[in-house]
Amino acid sequence: MKILLRIMNFKPDSYRMRISFLPLLTANCLLFTLFLISCENDVDEVNSITARNNYPVESGKDMEVIYSDSGHIKVKLNAPVMMRFAGEKPYMEMPQGVKVLFYDDKMNVNSHLSANYAISREKEEIMEAKNNVVVVNEKGEQLNTEHLTWDKKKETIHTKEFVKITTAEEIIYGNGLESNQSFTKYKIKDIKGTINLKE
Repeated sequence: MKILLRIMNFKPDSYRMRISFLPLLTANCLLFTLFLISCENDVDEVNSITARNNYPVESGKDMEVIYSDSGHIKVKLNAPVMMRFAGEKPYMEMPQGVKVLFYDDKMNVNSHLSANYAISREKEEIMEAKNNVVVVNEKGEQLNTEHLTWDKKKETIHTKEFVKITTAEEIIYGNGLESNQSFTKYKIKDIKGTINLKE
């Protein structure tokens, strides 16, 4: 599966910041190097200091990421703000929300997902959506939850949290859910209640 990153309105704020603070950054690096040479340090303490200064290596606004396979769009992801972090476990963070469109083989949207926050873990090939997560399939059936994981490789979504599913006939409440990413085949692990809308 290929990934195309499209920047709709790139504003390199972090780039300008790095340029303007370059002399200060150089001085800080020199002082930090001298500090490391002049005394012995605990490795955990050094890692703790550097972890607190975890800045994105890339950032952009109005971002669009397209996942394709054999020239066919499979998924389209849009985020108002996207930040990419490097390291042993690189990830992309979308602090102002995300909208994801899932396509079928005929290039029709068969479901869509939205959330107020998301984090995509690159090595694990999963994305966690949090806070006001909504998934709607092509039938108009809607899933509401507060935490949902999308497994890109398996093309599934799942959660252990409380879920509410609204269909044309009923509302189902429960804990935990497993589904395909098009949200057409789903299973609630622990159903707590059902409201019939046809009565």
